[in-house]
Amino acid sequence: MTRFLLAGGGTAGHVNPLLALADALIEDDASNQVWALGTREGLESTLVPQRGYELLTVERLPFPRKPSWYAVTFPLRFWRAISQVKGYLRDNKIDVVVGFGGYASAPAYLAAKSLGIPSVVHEANALPGWANKLGAKSAKAVGVTFKSTPIANATFVGMPLRKEIEALAVHSDKESARLHFGLDPDTITLLVTGGSLGAKRINETIEKARRVLSAAGIQVLHIMGGRSELPEVHEKDYVRIAYCDRMDLAISASSFAVSRAGSSTVSEFSALGLPAAYVPYPVGNGEQKLNVADVVTGEGGLMVLDADFDEAFVANTLVPLISNSRALAEMSKSAKKVGIPDGTSRLLALVKGVL
Repeated sequence: MTRFLLAGGGTAGHVNPLLALADALIEDDASNQVWALGTREGLESTLVPQRGYELLTVERLPFPRKPSWYAVTFPLRFWRAISQVKGYLRDNKIDVVVGFGGYASAPAYLAAKSLGIPSVVHEANALPGWANKLGAKSAKAVGVTFKSTPIANATFVGMPLRKEIEALAVHSDKESARLHFGLDPDTITLLVTGGSLGAKRINETIEKARRVLSAAGIQVLHIMGGRSELPEVHEKDYVRIAYCDRMDLAISASSFAVSRAGSSTVSEFSALGLPAAYVPYPVGNGEQKLNVADVVTGEGGLMVLDADFDEAFVANTLVPLISNSRALAEMSKSAKKVGIPDGTSRLLALVKGVL
């Protein structure tokens, strides 16, 4: 029996791979025990208990980037978080700490180091966060999702994928998946998604281009996200919904996709050979542009800037591409060559290697 603490959270990009590894650890040895470490504010606060794992929490402590009272109090609060994690590690007799980035990871790495407990880092993005860069300095092993990720002593493992996504790599039924969403089973299908919160530019452009897409014989499954003000639509060749709890079926139904470029999305599409036009999030540190570098270079997708994704791009670039079955087939093959469908088992092997 081995006891694991998996630290990370905040976003789906941190939580989903954490849960994929947690399940794999139990499947590998039923006597293993797994705890998760996160914050009360992140997605892990609901997703981890739903999956049946105990969530231990620490205070959410963003790294201060400018002078403020918070910056003055940060060192003491961070030290307290490390001390709290030390208590978790001792109380539960943890053998290995695995971090996925996010606010809970940094104190977990430092607590493990101080107690001589081996740690493993998994970095989901092509541009590593400060917590994982810190953790990599003392980690026994570091796994990365993208080959180009600049982090020390890294092993390329890909992204740990959800079980339902892994299953699609073995068998996929496009016709049944399309029927699930009320779409025609034999018509070429474009998936549009901007993530759980949505993407204003993508949503508005696709709304304006509906006639162009319909005239080209392309049906659309449009997942607009929770913040969009657009109404849901259920028409013969256009379905628009706010949220989708069966993304495996949405991917399976699709011939091509338009999406943001989060690491999980890029990894899932590539592993399943779904070619896509990626529209990186225009705000932030630019990590989404780097996330698509490998698949774009490998000709399994293309990147278009947010400002350039307009009705003219859909009409002049997207429609001709999606209508070219030979080009789509080649892009699908290229995406699969870049994708890693067994990222979970690769990370599991990396973790077991430090025992």
